[in-house]
Amino acid sequence: MITGGQSYVSAPPAFSADGRFLLVCSGRSVSVFSTSTVLQVSELEGHEGDVTAVVVVPPQSSAAAAAKLATHCWTAGLDGFLIYWDFATAELVRKVKVDAPVHSMVIPNISKKLKVTEVYAPFAFVSVEALSNKAIQDKAKGKPVAKKKELWGQLRIYDLWKGCQVGSELAQTRKPEKIVVSCSGEFLGIANKRHLYIWSIPTKDFNHDNIRKIKLGHTKKLSTLAFHPSERIVAGGDATGRILIWRGFGKAKFSGTHCAKSQVDEERDGVRGKDDAGTCTTWHWHSSGVNFLKFSSDGAYLLSGGMEGVIVVWQLDTGKRRYKPRLGSPLLFFVDSPDSSISCVSCTNNQVHLLNMPNMEVLKTVSGIKMPIASGDLSRRDVCGFDSTNGLVAIPTQDYCIQFYNLFENTEVSEVQVCERNFQPVDDITMYISLVSLSIGGNLMCTVEVKLPEEELGGLVTLKFWNQGSRAGQFHLSTVIYEPHSDAGISAVAFHPGKNMAVSSSFGCNFKVWVQSLALQSSDGKSQSGWRCQSVGSYKKKPMTAAAFSGDGSVLAVAAESVITLWDPDNNALVGVIAEALSPITKLSFAGDSAYLMSLSQSSKPQVAVWNVSNLSMQWSYTLFAEAACCSSSKSEFAVLSLLSCPEGGAPAEQDGIILIFDAENSKPVSSWSVKKAKGGSIAFVKDGPSFDANTDDTRGGEASLLVYVNGSHEYVIFDPLKNEEPQISKSTRKNIQTDEPAPIGYASIYGELPKLELKKEVSDIPFIPSDRPWETIFTGSSHALPPLTKLCSVFLASLLEKRPVTDE
Repeated sequence: MITGGQSYVSAPPAFSADGRFLLVCSGRSVSVFSTSTVLQVSELEGHEGDVTAVVVVPPQSSAAAAAKLATHCWTAGLDGFLIYWDFATAELVRKVKVDAPVHSMVIPNISKKLKVTEVYAPFAFVSVEALSNKAIQDKAKGKPVAKKKELWGQLRIYDLWKGCQVGSELAQTRKPEKIVVSCSGEFLGIANKRHLYIWSIPTKDFNHDNIRKIKLGHTKKLSTLAFHPSERIVAGGDATGRILIWRGFGKAKFSGTHCAKSQVDEERDGVRGKDDAGTCTTWHWHSSGVNFLKFSSDGAYLLSGGMEGVIVVWQLDTGKRRYKPRLGSPLLFFVDSPDSSISCVSCTNNQVHLLNMPNMEVLKTVSGIKMPIASGDLSRRDVCGFDSTNGLVAIPTQDYCIQFYNLFENTEVSEVQVCERNFQPVDDITMYISLVSLSIGGNLMCTVEVKLPEEELGGLVTLKFWNQGSRAGQFHLSTVIYEPHSDAGISAVAFHPGKNMAVSSSFGCNFKVWVQSLALQSSDGKSQSGWRCQSVGSYKKKPMTAAAFSGDGSVLAVAAESVITLWDPDNNALVGVIAEALSPITKLSFAGDSAYLMSLSQSSKPQVAVWNVSNLSMQWSYTLFAEAACCSSSKSEFAVLSLLSCPEGGAPAEQDGIILIFDAENSKPVSSWSVKKAKGGSIAFVKDGPSFDANTDDTRGGEASLLVYVNGSHEYVIFDPLKNEEPQISKSTRKNIQTDEPAPIGYASIYGELPKLELKKEVSDIPFIPSDRPWETIFTGSSHALPPLTKLCSVFLASLLEKRPVTDE
């Protein structure tokens, strides 16, 4: 069993102390990437829940301690553990139990006096989800506790040396909040509703009792905050796109001089009520909520980002701004590196861009599988395409691309731009990719894009055919067909298994058979391939809702609502009609080379049925709320992804499901698998890949014997569906373990490597013969071939003098 597709942007990443590695939270593990090659070099596996935070051990003042801890980090997860790692060797060093899911963690650079010396003391400030104090009291008294009021967020302190909690909770919030710490570790804060809560941490000789807190208020809900690296300035971003800058916060309470508050009362511009701050300034550029704020290392600039996909750089003194646009997706996190020339930004499309600072040019990108497009108004559920031969999945993206992702290698292969449109962060969707279909061999692709009408005008459906390029996952556009079925939408597209033929069915009561011709000539004289319509068919003016070719391509099945019609695709002749299903059919698929046809209905009367094409009768059927279904291309088996509860029964978005494996001849399932996040999921049969478990037997001959399940969050698992024993879960075997060059030390770490000087043999003086016009050739040629300067100078000066004959007196 192979798992993959984890999110790389569920939590902020972290750079190693030398900036050579990037640690990224990816599901239940932490992936370590090289910043120079963006290849994965190792993986930290030990959590039993999703990892929510990774913190590299702060640099130490002692050179010996810094060298020893340079490759160590702490991670926190929803399994309630804090784990200490040596990420250079992927070795788990120790675990600290928290007994509650950890949603955020910071580790300030705190020292503690041990006898007479100050030593580094690792204290973790964690945000957990635990029982509220009132819920604990009510449960102790036997009173019922409402689920909404049972779990609350808490801020706790843990001594990582002793592995225990220190003192009581710092705060209790309605839900766990993200913790932000200053560079010095002196301040930490959270954004909770309309307030910023800031704590002053004694970094020298740490004592829990000496922690003090202030609160800064606002009129809107605050979403994030950031501390200035050297001054008492804190920035907060709210849900409407405003940025507030509080200067001189905590002068009264943190300094311990309450009289200072009265001295600055007259100059408290923009400060609300009795908030402990000097002034408050408001900036506004973002059209929606601010997702991150980050001060530059020198404190002169403030960086902000949000839904627009633009990094805004504000000059702190003047408020002037400049931009880094066209990052292609809303922004989530911004993280600095110890190497000031590089930073990274995390985007909602599951990409982490490495930026060259300060011009913010994208150097390299860590790309995961693209996240589902949030579209509550769109009725399409399963628009992913699968290349079963090459083990690829084709996923439509928010910026109108098709991402090809290698399921066995857990890596992006390519992106194909379907339509030339820039990403725009708007709530109203004006265009989307409704269908993606790939041929069995993966050499042909068809896409359907829909432009929604504005005020019932301007709608457009476009059908595009693509040919494969030099390798799998690379495609170039072959043919564009506007409104192939007039103004009707396309319900399905299927490719012929043996030749370049395709069928498209539409809700406009017809279907069209397309064939590829290779006789087209371009303007430059080169031959090109194009697609043309060969025939058009319809049945009793009913909408055509699904289509599929048989295993040998001799039969074309098209669903006319609840009736299945059988056609000869070459002659466009109707050869048979099968009895009606319970409701309109949304998917048709032949089970391998057999005569069995599987149909799927997903309306209020759901049904999974198997039809015998040879005698035009139903073999068997089930009433199932099926989310997706697929058939093997070589055997008479198929799989159905069924929801465990009716979608109309108010089930949550992440409802679970079950995968049932059937043999077409028998209604009894061959095997079943329980899965999570079945809503919006997809399934497909794929051929055995080189990275599948080496212990898997090869009795099935390398056919399409493995099943891939992609859940509603685009996490996936590949497994053998006919194995009844408990599979061993493993990551993709692609580890790209790269042996990086050793880090420079000493002089080289500061000034770089010295050039290597090679001893050269003595070379005799270059012969030089001046010409009659030496100024034309004296400086021509390569610099290393020029004569010595001593010869050039005398000849050059001599050429400027006028030669006169010498007369004898």
